[in-house]
Amino acid sequence: MELKPLGKSSIKITPIIMGTWQAGKSMWADIDDVETSKAMRAAFDSGITTFDTAAFYGDGHSERILGESLADVRQQVIYATKVFPGYLKYDQVIEACDHSLKNLGANYIDLYQIHWPSGSFGTEIVPIEETMRAMNDLKQRGKIRAIGVSNFSRAKLEEAARYARIARLQPPYSLFWRHVEKETMSYCIENNITILAYSPLAQGLLTGKFGPDHKFADGDHRSSNMLFKPKNYRRVQQALTKLRPIAEKNGVSLGQLALAWVIAHRGTCAIAGARNAEQAVQNAKAAEVSLSTEDFAEMDLIGRAVTDHLDDNPVMWRS
Repeated sequence: MELKPLGKSSIKITPIIMGTWQAGKSMWADIDDVETSKAMRAAFDSGITTFDTAAFYGDGHSERILGESLADVRQQVIYATKVFPGYLKYDQVIEACDHSLKNLGANYIDLYQIHWPSGSFGTEIVPIEETMRAMNDLKQRGKIRAIGVSNFSRAKLEEAARYARIARLQPPYSLFWRHVEKETMSYCIENNITILAYSPLAQGLLTGKFGPDHKFADGDHRSSNMLFKPKNYRRVQQALTKLRPIAEKNGVSLGQLALAWVIAHRGTCAIAGARNAEQAVQNAKAAEVSLSTEDFAEMDLIGRAVTDHLDDNPVMWRS
């Protein structure tokens, strides 16, 4: 799998990245540790060498599973993890990083990220200058190699970039969720900040596996995703019907088609989760898909039939 540069850093990452939110189990249903570990190994064996996790995912459980599953190939993989917004004071960032290092069984983190801006979810507001001072010190000490932010608006991203070199932004981005395109994507391209798109499959919607009457199991956070609300969900189903012929023409699955569309954008990689080995293998194959200009443009229009009806709130999950 061809590697891409991570911002202005020396780090090289794969265009398809394995996401491990589901590995933490919390907010998901029917997740099995053994299957998760097999999925991580299958991803690696299929050419995916970049893995995204967070301290928040299962209170470190995702980090621990990742570290255990890839311990013997640590020097061949890239670990990206995140600090939660409730821990953004200087000493808290240092402590959180050390805790993540312990969970991962590693002596350095390739990409360390702020998970959500300060103040999110009712957390205390901490000046970004203080948080970035901690990030810069961690980098100087060799505990992290690059700095990133997640779920930041353009204004917040610009502010963070005044105090540290930002290698990447991690926003939700897919055919069905495109807020980052409005103003932040252009800033990232201009400043060589890599976009690591999370939920590039719209939390499974773009695989086509959810029918018109789908109901989620208790505890599955996707039930509050705005795309699953009735009016939006009907538009999603109509869009999927139009996407299927394009997937069939290219000899790929709907999911692979959707991932290929995301990574076709300049400076953009896709973070795709997997519950089992087969899903990880199929995700990796999306890196081999080359979309024609015509298919890319048609998919763009199909996606807008969904996104043009969404409001300006960039957060996907609302009760």
